[in-house]
Amino acid sequence: MATRILIVDDHPLTREALSSLLKAHGFEVPGCASDGVEAIAEAARLQPDLVLLDLSMPGLDGITALPRLREVAPDCEVVVLTASGTEENLLSAIRAGAAGYLLKTEPPERIAAFLEGVAGGEAALSGSIARRLLDEVRHGNGRGSGVPDAIASTLSAREVEVLLLLDEHLGTDEIAKRLFISEHTVRSHVKSLLRKLGVSSRRDALEKLALARVSRS
Repeated sequence: MATRILIVDDHPLTREALSSLLKAHGFEVPGCASDGVEAIAEAARLQPDLVLLDLSMPGLDGITALPRLREVAPDCEVVVLTASGTEENLLSAIRAGAAGYLLKTEPPERIAAFLEGVAGGEAALSGSIARRLLDEVRHGNGRGSGVPDAIASTLSAREVEVLLLLDEHLGTDEIAKRLFISEHTVRSHVKSLLRKLGVSSRRDALEKLALARVSRS
């Protein structure tokens, strides 16, 4: 069954372009919304699998609407698609439960690929956003590894390395090449670190990592 995506953006041409892009990649677009209030109503009515959410909109903006979207459609994921890469908006979206944060400068094919990943339980972060989070975490207090103590203390050294590479949005094959280990070993490390962190997906692990950094600061 195709992933159903609700598009939320105040620009009609952007909504139209995104709808065409997503449909061309096999997604279903049951509806669109032009602001936060309309988005909440449509999400409650349509119960989409995923909401693609702009932040800068008149009236109720995306950051304010995000937690309410999660309330009215608890089974859907919310991915931010915005022109704003500010740290304040990024962290606010993560704290509100966003499954991804993408910049509108991303090529259309990359946006579609990121959304396919989210539908499969992955996180979605534009490269520049992922690097920024990683750099900030690496300047933290985690055992010299760049991971906060609250997380680093529960993981092995290799699991910390794998977690940081997940934070760079690398796939299993890329991590295996980077660490000179097999893909099977990578999957074993991922399974172990998810268990130790008490989460069920890579996306949840990255959210926990980001929130640990925020809490530490």
